[in-house]
Amino acid sequence: MHPTAQTFADQIQEDYDFEAVVQEFPEGTKTAADAAAAIGCDVAQIVKSIVMRVGDETVIVLTSGANRVDETKLAAEFDVDADSVRSANASEVKDATGWSIGGVPPTCHTTDCPVLADPTFDSFGEIWAAAGTPETVFRLTPDDLQMLSNPRVVDVFE
Repeated sequence: MHPTAQTFADQIQEDYDFEAVVQEFPEGTKTAADAAAAIGCDVAQIVKSIVMRVGDETVIVLTSGANRVDETKLAAEFDVDADSVRSANASEVKDATGWSIGGVPPTCHTTDCPVLADPTFDSFGEIWAAAGTPETVFRLTPDDLQMLSNPRVVDVFE
């Protein structure tokens, strides 16, 4: 297993007593479509960890692979002007989460930033999320996601 994925597996076990069974796909799972194809699931079952800047705050939006973040709805959720919402850059993602773009898991972040989650996940028995690298994923349930990430479930999606 990639050392970064092992670090994630160890951290989630220690922090949450959750055993993440990490699967590696050398061809990569950088996009939701790539991940779904590699796993053999619906693209909607992929948890994308989208890191956004909302005003002066970093926010993690756990989005179904079938959906996109609506920046206007996200701005309204935080009562800020839509012009102040943007995707975080690579260094902001790493600083806020401890992980690099493409491998950000839905939990085990280095800072305590707000986490929002897509209500779409509740319609599936299992979902899949990044496990620290762009080539690794782990399986979880919507209940696991709630326990691990404690997100606000809101509709801020197109």
